[in-house]
Amino acid sequence: MTTTATSVARRIVDLLQDTTSIRWTAAELVRYMNDGQKEIIKARPDALNITATMTLAAGTRQDLDSASLTPTPMKLIEITRNMAVTSTLKAVRQCQRSVLDANFPAWHAMAPSVNVVHFMFDPRDPKTFYVYPPATTAAQLEIMYSAYPTDITEPADGATYADITGNIGVADIYAVSLIDYVLYRAYDKDASYASNGARSASHMAAFAQGLGIELNSTVQISPTVKDGVTGG
Repeated sequence: MTTTATSVARRIVDLLQDTTSIRWTAAELVRYMNDGQKEIIKARPDALNITATMTLAAGTRQDLDSASLTPTPMKLIEITRNMAVTSTLKAVRQCQRSVLDANFPAWHAMAPSVNVVHFMFDPRDPKTFYVYPPATTAAQLEIMYSAYPTDITEPADGATYADITGNIGVADIYAVSLIDYVLYRAYDKDASYASNGARSASHMAAFAQGLGIELNSTVQISPTVKDGVTGG
């Protein structure tokens, strides 16, 4: 996230041939950029990954929104280990809640501990997870979560691309996809003009394809054990 919003806007206005912000104002393009960042995060939650230490609430149910995390969480990605200084600092492993429910129906009422052994997660409730055994308020975990991108500040009326400040809120590798999204929105505004509808659709396709291609590349190099392959 070291790419400046100005540099992205400059490439956009060059392609639109509107460097003086006559047809599309700088503020309008920034709004499109902010929308694009959110669309990227929706499609690729790993576009803004945050690793943080989360202090747990007492009990089994934990909520990312109640943990005062910054930037704002969108969904949980992973939990790695205990972090409280009074804990064992051991790794935390994921398990199925149905297993605990079947074998230890009263596990929610167990004695609380600063040491978490397992966590359970349901993708239908992406900001919530459960821990076993129940946590004390001293328990802490190292977590990875996907965050909402910080909006780029809209410049004042009459501004040009050069007046846009700050950096983009997603990983730098998504800058090109962000450009395609803004061009899709910009040309869609003028879709009634000859060829602009096709240009808009073309950039939307490039936006979607770019995210898909990056996803395939990530899967190919991710540290995941492949079927039939054992560790050394």
